[in-house]
Amino acid sequence: MAGRKSKYSSTENNGLKNKIWSVALYIRLSQEDADNGEDKQESNSVTSQKTLLNEFIEEHDDLIVYDTYIDDGFTGTDFNRPSFQRLLEDMRNGNINCVIVKDLSRLGRNYIEVGNYIEQVFPLFNIRFIAINDQVDSFKNPSSTNTILVPFKNLINDEYCRDTSIKIRTSLNGKKKKGEFIGAFPSYGYIKDPKDKHKLIIDESVAGIIRKIFDWNVNEGLGKIAICHKLNDLGILNPTGHKKLELGQNYHNYGIQDNTYTWTPSTVRNILNNEVYIGNTVQGKRKTKSYKVHKVEAVPKEEWVIVPNTHEPIIDKETFEKAQELSRRDTKISQKTKELSVWAGFLKCADCQRAMNKKSSTNKSGSKYEYYICSTYRKKSNNLCTKHSIKVENLEKAVLQAINLHIHLFINTEKIVQQINGSSFQNAKNKNMENMIMAKQSEISKISNFKRTLYEDWKNEDITREEYLEYKQKYENDIERLKQNIERLKNEKQQCERQNISRNEWIETFKEQKSISQLSRNIMMELIDCIYVKENADIMIQFKFENEFKRCQEYIQNNKNVLWKQVASLS
Repeated sequence: MAGRKSKYSSTENNGLKNKIWSVALYIRLSQEDADNGEDKQESNSVTSQKTLLNEFIEEHDDLIVYDTYIDDGFTGTDFNRPSFQRLLEDMRNGNINCVIVKDLSRLGRNYIEVGNYIEQVFPLFNIRFIAINDQVDSFKNPSSTNTILVPFKNLINDEYCRDTSIKIRTSLNGKKKKGEFIGAFPSYGYIKDPKDKHKLIIDESVAGIIRKIFDWNVNEGLGKIAICHKLNDLGILNPTGHKKLELGQNYHNYGIQDNTYTWTPSTVRNILNNEVYIGNTVQGKRKTKSYKVHKVEAVPKEEWVIVPNTHEPIIDKETFEKAQELSRRDTKISQKTKELSVWAGFLKCADCQRAMNKKSSTNKSGSKYEYYICSTYRKKSNNLCTKHSIKVENLEKAVLQAINLHIHLFINTEKIVQQINGSSFQNAKNKNMENMIMAKQSEISKISNFKRTLYEDWKNEDITREEYLEYKQKYENDIERLKQNIERLKNEKQQCERQNISRNEWIETFKEQKSISQLSRNIMMELIDCIYVKENADIMIQFKFENEFKRCQEYIQNNKNVLWKQVASLS
């Protein structure tokens, strides 16, 4: 570092004119400077600034360079820059007494902070400040720092930065809304398309691991901790390790300090909850508070920018939704089997609505059995709730019986529904409503024509003004009445179409299964929302398809006359 000394020297006995200044040359360049065009960008480059500052030093014998401080790639909106902080430390230690910059914008673009350094901090430490292009020199021309031009220029620099920030944010938000990826590093399992950096393509080297994680969770019932153990036992690098070591990316995760690159439950959770794996681009999860305050804060989920179907999915939507439902349930892994129980997250006390706890016991014959008991009764107080205990064996029998009964009822109900849907009476009813709507629309058209000619009849004195107003009001009332009738008919038609139940996922699922002989986690996830256990060991099951089943029954009830007409026609 040319000219560097531990302390600056001074020939004060010869007066201030001959004072030797220990100089800090400060250079700053940020991304925002690249938006000024090639000429301005070159002018602000580190090399250009360094050349200008060194030429200035050569022209002044009283200036001795202590060190050059360069912040390349740092914004001017705050002063949390490594080289500038080093400059301040040397200033406090008395190593420098002069700071030189190309212009005021190199010192910073924060109007208040730049003004504070020029007017408060530098004078406090007896620091001479020089901004070459702005002709500011606090020693040779003290008034140059106090002129109205300095705060005005600082204000312009601040405003430029604010304007640039708005333009950048607007541009990035536009890209987000179009589903273009604007991040530096894609989620684990994806890389940027070499042909289009705003598009994601599958990273085939780890896509199989993503699929395994979802399979273990959804189909095998493994929780996040168990999945971590599996991945670490297999020696698979976590996402950070994959990006740094296998993809060679300059990626840094501040949460990893020891470079072991092992999996954690939170990493697995983030993967299981990330919509990127079903082909959706999810951005805007975090933001900086402002162009001056660079603190990053989380954004509420409802404000995230989510654009569906922007790239090839790794996981199908059905599997992803099952993973989300699992994450919403209060589930724990068995310490013995390391697997998720079939009942985990499904059982609740019918009275206090709290989860049921699994216990084991031994009967008089010495046989062990498992049962569930209300967690409130077990953990808090028997005065707050009762046992609500039920043996696992009895629970399984009751749930199997209920599921198979509903499968039978649903399939039979669907047959009746299809019979109604296909009946000539129902088709005639729908056709009749369509004809009525068309007739009323035609009537509105005729009345509207009458209304248009009414004004001409009045002007031609074929009718009086009173007759004109009377007929006009009548026609308007007729049109309004017809419009209301049309709206009513359309609503009835839509209701019929909604009730005209076609083949749906529940019916197809039941037809495939027909009957179930053994419960599995998959079946429970597919069919059941919750199982409530009553005090007498009875259960109440809340099925996922209840609304669909009720709709079928209501449809049958509302169309009994169709069935009777069919029977009558056959006889």
